[in-house]
Amino acid sequence: MSDFPWSAFALNLAWAAAAALAVMLVTFAVAVRVGMHRIVDIAWGVGFTAVAVVTCVASAGEGDPVRRLLVTALTALWGLRLAVHIARRSRGHGEDPRYEAMLAKAPGNRNAYALRMVYLLQGALVWLVSLPVQAAQYVPDPPSALTWAGAALWAVGLGFEAVGDAQLARFKADPVNRGKIMDRGLWSWTRHPNYFGDFCVWWGLFLAACDSPAAAAVSVVSPVVMSLLLTRGSGKRLLEKHMADRPGYTDYQARTSGFFPRPPKRTHSGAGAR
Repeated sequence: MSDFPWSAFALNLAWAAAAALAVMLVTFAVAVRVGMHRIVDIAWGVGFTAVAVVTCVASAGEGDPVRRLLVTALTALWGLRLAVHIARRSRGHGEDPRYEAMLAKAPGNRNAYALRMVYLLQGALVWLVSLPVQAAQYVPDPPSALTWAGAALWAVGLGFEAVGDAQLARFKADPVNRGKIMDRGLWSWTRHPNYFGDFCVWWGLFLAACDSPAAAAVSVVSPVVMSLLLTRGSGKRLLEKHMADRPGYTDYQARTSGFFPRPPKRTHSGAGAR
């Protein structure tokens, strides 16, 4: 642990917080101008990319160059793909019902409430969840097999997210599927391929920090928090609550894994429909 540059890393925590905050404040200003707060979802991936790039610059001379570039590239590729996907998915739609419901109950000014409860909160989460991205770049040792295993796990996660999102987009684009439940491709193996993909991405990035016990210790909170958010927080739990009354969803739940992929079970009720 003595080899880990604690003082430089501590300064980086401040730089990373500033980067995440800057992304959220710019996004807030744009959202107020266009009158739509759903664009904060696009800023989620951009925020992680900003933190990774700022850390890569700040860690020059401290961390191993290969590891720094690897972690930055993996984070940016994941974050920018997610941002572009959400931007395309949101095009032509109005305010997100989640934010509309939240802001309808806002005490006082809606925009000020959104700033506190959405933008600043998400900025804080970006900073917290990005701890492996920050810590890994200050590890002075070259990448070991553990780091490359993390990169492989990251690749599995990105694949699940990208393929799952593309399959769902194609399904929804076909008018024949309107009102049906998506239960094909990766969606027949897990009800949440995108959330499972996120899970793999962040545990993979955490492994990239595990060549240093100090970096691992300071950043393990990140994949744990992300796992809880995906399975018990704003991810799986809220989506399934929203989908519960959809025709065919109960059958879909019965035959399809709730998170970790596995072959679908056979049921007597036949194929369902998302």
